[in-house]
Amino acid sequence: MSYYTVRGIVNRGFPILLVTSIIGIFSGQILNIEIEKLVSMPIILVLIPALIKIGGDTGSMLGARLSSSFHMGLGSHLHRNPVVRNSVYAALIVGLTACMFVAITVWITGIIFDMGIPFFKLFALCMIAGSFELMVVFSATIAIAFASHRFGVDPDDTVIPLIATFGDLIGVSGIFMTMHLLNLV
Repeated sequence: MSYYTVRGIVNRGFPILLVTSIIGIFSGQILNIEIEKLVSMPIILVLIPALIKIGGDTGSMLGARLSSSFHMGLGSHLHRNPVVRNSVYAALIVGLTACMFVAITVWITGIIFDMGIPFFKLFALCMIAGSFELMVVFSATIAIAFASHRFGVDPDDTVIPLIATFGDLIGVSGIFMTMHLLNLV
């Protein structure tokens, strides 16, 4: 029962927290580099926290479901696994619905505070950046969960902290790439 000692938890958790701290700093630096774009379009400042949260949260939800399936002995193979497939579909539906809701909410907020942006541009920004974030984060979630399980590390200890932080990095990058793609700069 030495797995659940304070020393064991700290020894397994510290490297993960160190990696997530570095990823978080890198995400903040991307925002700092793109500060001119953010100042020129303040509605994007309203959008960023909500949109980047979607990838990390839905990826963590997917990671928790995969981790639970491993603990129950249901998640053995990646290919043609109904647990993985159904979990990804459910997380994708939740994530895309949340992206739509964020687009509508941010658009209404922009109208209220006179920071308007055309609805279809904002909707396209949310859906393209959100879809990109969800695809990358879900792929990373599945890879980290299966690798953790395969190497004998509890996926609960690795997947959720890594994916929540990785979702921020991919979300910020996805927003700026989509802004460039839609000529919103």
